[in-house]
Amino acid sequence: MFRFEHKEYLLILIILPLLVGIYLLYYYRRKRNIRLFGSPELVTALMPDFSQIRISLKFILLVVAMVLIILALAGPQFGSKLTEVKREGIEIIIALDVSNSMMAEDIKPNRLERAKQELTRLLDRLENDRIGLIVFAGEAYTQIPITNDYLSAKMFLAGINTQMISKQGTNIGSAIELAVKSFSPQAQAGKAIVIISDGENHEGGVAEAIKKATEKGIRIFTVGMGMNQGARIPVIKGTDNRDYQRDQEGNFVVTKLNEGMLMDIASEGGGKYYRANTPNLGMNNMLVQLKGMNKGEVEYKVFTEFVEQFPVLIWLAFAALVLEILILERKNKWMKNIFLFHKKSE
Repeated sequence: MFRFEHKEYLLILIILPLLVGIYLLYYYRRKRNIRLFGSPELVTALMPDFSQIRISLKFILLVVAMVLIILALAGPQFGSKLTEVKREGIEIIIALDVSNSMMAEDIKPNRLERAKQELTRLLDRLENDRIGLIVFAGEAYTQIPITNDYLSAKMFLAGINTQMISKQGTNIGSAIELAVKSFSPQAQAGKAIVIISDGENHEGGVAEAIKKATEKGIRIFTVGMGMNQGARIPVIKGTDNRDYQRDQEGNFVVTKLNEGMLMDIASEGGGKYYRANTPNLGMNNMLVQLKGMNKGEVEYKVFTEFVEQFPVLIWLAFAALVLEILILERKNKWMKNIFLFHKKSE
């Protein structure tokens, strides 16, 4: 496992685009000033020892050295020892709707992207809990098995889109059944399913799936994505050709939040319903509910020893700085008469 021990130092990298911009501005103004004196070819001939390539190369080496030093300050480390640890926490399976209706833009930027943003923030606030991710439309699939690796979970979450499942629909029953099977057998840990959906075009089997979950002590929370007035479903055709989904008669399809069904699922599942137009999609209030559940002893493997990698970066930065010093801005008077690629004209 790779990590940065002091991630805050990575913020210094923000100044690099500014430095590059200053250098490009200097380069542009220098060329402009040369034109004021006359033809660039003539002026260049009057400065035979000047080398713009050397100046640019020195700048690049300085930037490389700076990047390497900043990365070294951030403390790059590789995990070297895995240890089994036991901590108190719960298990959460998130079931995220990826049907086409989740592309509606009644919640900005759209229902799916907003859900992904808030889930990322939720992961940032979890500590010792384990999490899994299921995506569903007409069918349900496991995207991330139950894990405590929040970094990997966020990476997988970022790549989720509506093209992942070809069969359309909102098969919440299938998602709940798969979630029930995805929990670990550790009975003492509290278990929760979080369903994030607009609830449209739902299929059967929901009641049976909820019953199986509650029999195993699993609570079900729901988050309703969308507004009651509904919105059209964008369809992208080509790079700049934007349209909206239509029915067989050519009318625009309007997708509306099926709030009643999601409320019923949460009620029957022993959880709570949250509406997406609340701040943070109600995730803050949900997190309070989740943290209030019975915590159990959860076993998993973590890296407890890390090997520092910053010396390698420091040596590379030192080599870049030495090379930058050795390269002169002007052509060396002893080396300029050496022609490596062509013969000197007589």
